[in-house]
Amino acid sequence: MIVRKIDDVKAVDWGNGVSRRFLLDNDGLGYSVTDTIVHAGTKSRLEYRRHLEACYCISGKGEVVDIDGTSHSVEPGTLYALDRNDPHFLIASEEEDLRLVCVFSPALRGDERHSLDSDGFSQY
Repeated sequence: MIVRKIDDVKAVDWGNGVSRRFLLDNDGLGYSVTDTIVHAGTKSRLEYRRHLEACYCISGKGEVVDIDGTSHSVEPGTLYALDRNDPHFLIASEEEDLRLVCVFSPALRGDERHSLDSDGFSQY
């Protein structure tokens, strides 16, 4: 059995927020679970070429925007899944941080980092 508490999990700064990676590849489960904070007022263009991701919002508000410009509101109780390695924009509201619980498949190693450029673009 694996038991971890948020205070015991290293926080990884990914540029426009912080990710706490509770489960990683070396845990042997085949998926990762993270607690991710997206800083208020930020816009990040993200694309995961080697991972599929599902995100469940537990606090804050924002939006996820498909590369074609279709916007989807994100608020507590919303889940979105990037089931085709979808490039997307993740935007947190100006008023408060967005907090997401995310599942990645295959599992993250733990050393992955976004490398955001001046337009908030990242790929990994």
